[in-house]
Amino acid sequence: MEKKRTDDYEPGPVPPPAPLDRFGFVKPDLNNSPDGLARGRSANEYEREERRIRKWRKMIGVGGSDWKHYVKRKPHVVKRRIRKGIPDCLRGLVWQLISGSRDLLLMNPGVYEDFVFMQQLVIYETSASELDIIRDISRTFPSHVFFQQRHGPGQRSLYNVLKAYSVFDRDVGYVQGMGFLAALLLLYMSEEDAFWLLVALLKGAVHAPMEGLYQVGLPLVQQYLFQFDQLVREYLPRLGEHFTQEMINPSMYASQWFITVFSYSFPFHLALRIWDVFLYEGVKIVFKVGLALLKYCHDDMINLPFEKLIHALRNFPEDAMDPNTLLPMAYSIKVSKRLEGLNQEYEKKNGKQVQLADFHEKQKQS
Repeated sequence: MEKKRTDDYEPGPVPPPAPLDRFGFVKPDLNNSPDGLARGRSANEYEREERRIRKWRKMIGVGGSDWKHYVKRKPHVVKRRIRKGIPDCLRGLVWQLISGSRDLLLMNPGVYEDFVFMQQLVIYETSASELDIIRDISRTFPSHVFFQQRHGPGQRSLYNVLKAYSVFDRDVGYVQGMGFLAALLLLYMSEEDAFWLLVALLKGAVHAPMEGLYQVGLPLVQQYLFQFDQLVREYLPRLGEHFTQEMINPSMYASQWFITVFSYSFPFHLALRIWDVFLYEGVKIVFKVGLALLKYCHDDMINLPFEKLIHALRNFPEDAMDPNTLLPMAYSIKVSKRLEGLNQEYEKKNGKQVQLADFHEKQKQS
């Protein structure tokens, strides 16, 4: 009997209407949410936002035609404006421009459609990646209206992008966590655009490639956690010492920060602001935001025992998640040079471990 594929399923029932926040997430309790239904804006706020959008449109040009020229001419202006937040109506286009994915798309016309076609062929075997993707799709932004309907347009698009990437890069395939990256992108761009931005991130079109976050053994996650642990000890020595005493290490709370770039469990409005900077400046913003969070909550955490400390590290207070408070604090933390030093230190340490493992293996064989 032929196995029924996901493509053959009928979409499930459309969920009943529910109050949504301005990003499309269901918000049943609007009274307790600072990002509930869009509050009324004053005329001055609307005008200020319109002026900001006009500045961005002038900077970008039609379809991004002026972007590269403007970045070369006024990089400091671009950096400052991105740190203040990209206008939501332009976010998808700007993300493609700053990530290098737009260039990849233009250099590879029709390639995404080929990957989608390949995975839709009846003769294409169901892979382990496909089964993992199907399992995780319903867990990815389940409260967002675009992804709520079972086998609906959002879930199908997410499946297509993730499956196409697993065909494109068989060394990585699909790893849990990649779905949140792809889903976030799909809220701001088409399937094809989201696919090429995912390629740009993992293969390193502009910044260091992220694929090591998802390869066997998660090698880049291990490196980043080592670096972050050292930074905590250096920038927040008292808290770092308390973590040591309570036997807390970054793998217990920070892995998802790096694997999903804060898109997994952080407030969406904060995640977007972090992604604006992440795509332009690279992964150092993840370290900066992590350190800023710990610094903000330092006094509350410094005397907590293990169980309460773990809970606090996975459930930061609402005021700590305010981007207008947290991000300026993060920007003030300088980590670039120290990250380079810690990278060399990690490679040296890791190299010795690999050599030692090889030595023991040869000893066994002799």
